[in-house]
Amino acid sequence: MGQSDGGDVLKNLALRFNRRLERSFPEQRLFLRSEQGTRFVILPPLTQLIAWTVSAAFVAWAIIATAVLLMDSVSSGNAREQSEREQRLYQERLRTVSEQRDARALEAAQAQERFNLALAQISEMQSELLASEERRRELETGINVIQSTLRRTMNERDEARGSLEAMLASARGEGASGDGPAPIMGDDLNRTVAVLTSALEATAAERDAARTEAQEAKATADDLVYEARLRDERNNQIFTQLEEAVTVSLEPLDKMFSAAGMSTDNILAQVRRGYSGQGGPLMPMILSTKGEEPDADMQRANQILNELDRMNLYRIAAEKLPFDMPVRPGSYRFTSGFGQRWGRLHAGTDMAGPVGTPIYATAEGVVIHADWQSGYGRLVKIQHEFGIETRYAHMSRIRVKKGQRVSRGDRIGDMGNSGRSTGPHLHYEVRVGGKAVNPMTYIKAGRDVF
Repeated sequence: MGQSDGGDVLKNLALRFNRRLERSFPEQRLFLRSEQGTRFVILPPLTQLIAWTVSAAFVAWAIIATAVLLMDSVSSGNAREQSEREQRLYQERLRTVSEQRDARALEAAQAQERFNLALAQISEMQSELLASEERRRELETGINVIQSTLRRTMNERDEARGSLEAMLASARGEGASGDGPAPIMGDDLNRTVAVLTSALEATAAERDAARTEAQEAKATADDLVYEARLRDERNNQIFTQLEEAVTVSLEPLDKMFSAAGMSTDNILAQVRRGYSGQGGPLMPMILSTKGEEPDADMQRANQILNELDRMNLYRIAAEKLPFDMPVRPGSYRFTSGFGQRWGRLHAGTDMAGPVGTPIYATAEGVVIHADWQSGYGRLVKIQHEFGIETRYAHMSRIRVKKGQRVSRGDRIGDMGNSGRSTGPHLHYEVRVGGKAVNPMTYIKAGRDVF
């Protein structure tokens, strides 16, 4: 009884479905006419529904497939255009970096040329000063010899004059007493007077010649003193210009290292101990071999050389410290700074930009890590001098290897979104002795210099 009731319900449902189907898809007859006669094929509602469903599914599939193909084509075109834009942008940045590098190389060459010229001028001034000093000493020696000769000649003249007067007095005394052959004594006396007169005339001539030579030597000495005074004034002007130029060049370097909280004395000492390349520390001038104290000009020249040596050591140290930016201006924006964030220390500075933005080393150093690290994603660590380490995290691509030596401005990777990150950016850290410090301290300190 129950099975009969269930069958009736199903039949009723089937009849209702067929009636509704017939209203939407009434029975159709397809007539086929040929020479033998006419036939027809009955298309019931269910067959029509199946055919309509298959046709609709086919049309939908065709539409979806066409849309997918169009979307792939459009997306590939956009990706190609994006790649071309990024390539053009990269080439433009590369050209800009090359121009900046060439400009800095030219400035360095010009500075080296000016430095060599200054050294040549200082050397020339020292040579002229030594030559002038030698000539002055020779003239002083000549004047002393001439004066000594003049004094000796005048003494001999005075002695001869005294002898003559004594002989004349003796002759007059003997003539008055009438003793001896007076004529003979008169002849001897005349000869003696003639000899003494000739000697006196020669002595006077020598005296006059010595006096003339002394006057000429004095005039020459006065000229040399005047030339030396002019040379001293010129040297003083050159020294003053060099001292002002060195002071102007050293002040921003002193401020840069002081702003970074670094001891300039320790930095200079470490660089001086470790430096062995060309163009290194300058040695002071030592031109005297007689144990004499250096004069004021030599002391000023040595002071200038010491300041130039200090400036050269500063330049070497600046290449080894992270004063530069890891990304170029215009290609990023600051998104997060150093300090406490959400109850914990944010150990670096975040700079957001497009994926693939070039990332550069901020100082000379050695790559000690170039791989994936939890949280940081693709990470590059560079060990610098003075116990400083820089970190560059969340890269999309690493372009250096562990153990590789890099210079300031070398490209080490591309900006990305790897690791624990909410968007493409660079997480940049500076650590001193393993402790994180604010990277902007170094960047701001070097901004006025670089």
